[in-house]
Amino acid sequence: MAMTGVLRPGHAVVRVLDLDESVKFYTEVMGLKETGRDKSGRVYFKCHEERDHNSFIIRKADTAGLDAFAFKVANKATLATLEGRLREFGVTTERVPAGDLLETGERVRFALPTGHPIELYADKTDVGNGIGYVNPEAFQEGLRGINPVRMDHCLIYGPDIDGNRRLFEEVLGFGMVEHILMEAGKTDLATWLSCSTKAHDIAMVRHGEPGKLHHVSFLLETWEQVLRAADIMSMHRVSIDIGPTRHGVTRGTTIYFFDPSGNRLETFCGGNYWYPDWKPITWTWDEVGAGVFYHDRKLNERFLSVVT
Repeated sequence: MAMTGVLRPGHAVVRVLDLDESVKFYTEVMGLKETGRDKSGRVYFKCHEERDHNSFIIRKADTAGLDAFAFKVANKATLATLEGRLREFGVTTERVPAGDLLETGERVRFALPTGHPIELYADKTDVGNGIGYVNPEAFQEGLRGINPVRMDHCLIYGPDIDGNRRLFEEVLGFGMVEHILMEAGKTDLATWLSCSTKAHDIAMVRHGEPGKLHHVSFLLETWEQVLRAADIMSMHRVSIDIGPTRHGVTRGTTIYFFDPSGNRLETFCGGNYWYPDWKPITWTWDEVGAGVFYHDRKLNERFLSVVT
């Protein structure tokens, strides 16, 4: 698949209640690398295999939750084209100047119909993955914690997920990979969308409150690493929501857990791949339990209701 528009998820900006406690959690437990701090107090992190300066940013606030989720696009011309398409679609956009976030170029910011702030950008400083671009070694030594490969996707909650889907598909070029139907079988409870060949790059669930975050997900490479992540969570007394288990949707293996501020995170491995000519996979209401948690085949109320 030629990736010429939106390339991938670029960064998540998340609110935390205690900055020092959160930095310790994200470096020592999650194993992210701190890459900088700015004058406004935001702290920047990346995963070990990521090459751009940052993919996960936190700032202290009175409430936990999501400030913004961003996607990297192919180049500045693509950024301008997509901004034009957004405006033609009736979306109000804002240009955020380069340098507002560390090592990050100009961003186009807009709100989804569900109220979530989304950003697009073309430029971010390449700091490498620690093993170089010429004759690299197999992996970095001295890594710690859960140590995910990358920040992979997010799941958001809000009322108008139909409007979200139209915007992502018709304006930004995403495709629907899977969806869960409501009880009547005519509208979606949840959708999983991709701008790549991944199982999903963003997902959304129909929910009464706008602008809510369900989770930010980090990719691991093997099921054994998912199990090791559970061990590390237990060692550090991390609050686990559910897992290790498997999803029916995406077929990925997973653990859901909470950071010290109550933001839900996921460690994720495996899952389907997708091509734009493939038909979406449909899950019906009577099998929603298996779609979400394949082993138990039933829903977890806290998993559905706790959002930030």
